[in-house]
Amino acid sequence: MLEKKTLDYEKAVLIGIINLEQDEEKSKEYLDELEFLAYTAGGEVTARFTQKVNVPNPKTFIGSGKMEEIRQYVKENDIGTVIFDDELTPAQQKNIEKILKAKILDRTSLILDIFAQRAQTSYARTQVELAQYQYLLPRLAGLWTHLERQRGGIGMRGPGETEIETDRRIVRDRIALLKKKLVKIDKQMETQRGNRGALVRVALIGYTNVGKSTLMNVISKSDVFAENKLFATLDTTVRKVVIGNLPFLLSDTVGFIRKLPTQLVESFKSTLDEVREADLLLHVVDISHPNFEEHIDSVNQILDEIKSVDKPTIMVFNKIDNYKHQTIDEDDLVTEKTTEHFTLEEWKDTWMNRMGDNVLFISALNKENMEEFRKKVYQEVRKIHITRFPYNNFLYPEYEEGF
Repeated sequence: MLEKKTLDYEKAVLIGIINLEQDEEKSKEYLDELEFLAYTAGGEVTARFTQKVNVPNPKTFIGSGKMEEIRQYVKENDIGTVIFDDELTPAQQKNIEKILKAKILDRTSLILDIFAQRAQTSYARTQVELAQYQYLLPRLAGLWTHLERQRGGIGMRGPGETEIETDRRIVRDRIALLKKKLVKIDKQMETQRGNRGALVRVALIGYTNVGKSTLMNVISKSDVFAENKLFATLDTTVRKVVIGNLPFLLSDTVGFIRKLPTQLVESFKSTLDEVREADLLLHVVDISHPNFEEHIDSVNQILDEIKSVDKPTIMVFNKIDNYKHQTIDEDDLVTEKTTEHFTLEEWKDTWMNRMGDNVLFISALNKENMEEFRKKVYQEVRKIHITRFPYNNFLYPEYEEGF
């Protein structure tokens, strides 16, 4: 089901909406993220279209006038892929394909496609395949009739064609088989976690592309795959790390994202078990991103779903080397100061101040403030460790510089 073929960049256009829940600024931000998703999947975005729609059109999601504008652009510029920022119903997808005569994807299918590219192990591939089939099941009739599966490319890394009379049964059987396979692998992974002994477990969590894997490489001196694309890490990587003479287990987990498909949350529950069973969370945040506070909220929402939001957590604000803020001239009496104008020092005096010592500012790439990071992690792991093993706490003294 999953292909690893390298693809040339496909020309694509993005479509988003402006409504009561997301204003023009928010819509632009979502489309920025969607463009990064498209790039990660192998697409080159040539244009964006937005429309104010309080209630999406049940047949075509957007209005007829905007649809005609998009149709003209798609035809004149030989666009092969049209990507919607919101999930389309099977009927909407079928109707839009008829009008635009192009490959139609929504945010969910795009994310699933990226996961299909990124899955390296048998476990990750099984999880992604299950999510893909669950997404495709209600879309089978339109999918087989209106899409030429042999074209390949973004959104096409999925099951091949079957006869319409039997495809639903085949897909349901495949879903049942994949679920059984995951249950079996889950039991094996649970055994593996149990065999790790009573070492303190620390999990790196955070929005996608915030630098978790880079930080993992710095701390554990390992070689975990990291690049400036979304979802570089799908498989949980666990390493034994020693700071000073104190050992603990550090895991790097899949990055979270807004509007994460429910199929993926369901399929990747086992991967998230590393978060559930962790003793300490390192919540990594890209502070150079203008909307990092919303990223924090998105991560906390998923933590809440898996009942891990109350775990001991250190907030690690990464990429301080990339942080930029707007400045206001001293003579400017008109411009209102907002968070866009905050320096790092000013951010530290906001809600971050209420978190006390559990806030760090680092650059994993440039190894800035890593000594402070190591000290804080050592202190928090030590607290948990001596609670678990009070009889040997003398083995682990207070942190000394140069550990």
